[in-house]
Amino acid sequence: MKIAIGSDKSGFAVKEAIKAYLTECGADFADLGTQDLDNVMPYYAVADKVAPLVQSGEYERAILICGTGAGMSVVANKYKGVHAVACEGVYSAKMARAINNAKVLCMGGWIVGPEMALEMVKTFLATEWCQDLEDWRKENMKKFSAQVAAIEDKIYG
Repeated sequence: MKIAIGSDKSGFAVKEAIKAYLTECGADFADLGTQDLDNVMPYYAVADKVAPLVQSGEYERAILICGTGAGMSVVANKYKGVHAVACEGVYSAKMARAINNAKVLCMGGWIVGPEMALEMVKTFLATEWCQDLEDWRKENMKKFSAQVAAIEDKIYG
């Protein structure tokens, strides 16, 4: 799985901890955000760089970190089919994948510390759409996914 990661200044420390973990695991990832604190990219520029690469399929998943996770989520969700979710814990990261089929995990560097962020990333990357859901819920998720796609088609064409 190819993973894109990026942060602004507020998410930089958390991003660096996640990068160390991904490197240790041998994950295929690219840091497309702020590289050092002397050359900071704003959250909207990072999300605008990463989201189209997820949309195109070049990267299967992404992790974006700003101050709260909200700014990255807002921008990334401007891209059809990306489905970015700002999460503050492991459970929300899991359900973003299992229920919403989110491709982008957004987090807040002011909200979660590196240890929590790593647990969230592990869970987000290990969870598949509809994983651990009851059969009736899986069927509903498939119907809901088609309805969400129809809404996106109406908006984006």
